[in-house]
Amino acid sequence: MKIKQGDTVKVIAGKDKGKTGSVLSVLKDTNQVVIEGINEAKRHTKNRRSRSQGQIIEKSMPIDASNVALMEGDKTVRVGYTFEGEGDKRKKVRISRASGKKI
Repeated sequence: MKIKQGDTVKVIAGKDKGKTGSVLSVLKDTNQVVIEGINEAKRHTKNRRSRSQGQIIEKSMPIDASNVALMEGDKTVRVGYTFEGEGDKRKKVRISRASGKKI
């Protein structure tokens, strides 16, 4: 997956289209990402003990990774890969397809 935890992304499809946020977690097996403040759902909880209160919890739900684009500065970019180093010390690095810079 080309999007990692901590990246800043922009939603390009769905009800939150145009919003930006930081990736909180990545669910690789389902190809989804959880973004801070995006696709929030409300969960109503009952009180657990006799003297506590029930509450409404807002939780960010996963969104498909194909519906978000990585941000570089204030522009969205497509992500590519290249290899750095030689021999056994080769590393796969993410690059911006437009500028060729490392991300």
